[in-house]
Amino acid sequence: MGSYEPVVFTNVFPARGWRAAGRCGPNGGNCVEVNLDVLGLVGLRDSKSSTGRVIVLDGGGWFPFLDATKSGRFDLE
Repeated sequence: MGSYEPVVFTNVFPARGWRAAGRCGPNGGNCVEVNLDVLGLVGLRDSKSSTGRVIVLDGGGWFPFLDATKSGRFDLE
């Protein structure tokens, strides 16, 4: 099995493009921020770590991810 070397995408997504849900409140809370400003890519990051790692999905992965999230597939029990 090969090794995985993560690529840092922090600087790929413009700082102005990060959005969090309004329910997160002014202090950020425990939220995920989404950036849709790069054509064909979607960035996801922790709202408390603006310089931390970014999960990157391509356009084809974004909608299945949203559907799975909305259906509760990632809910912790």
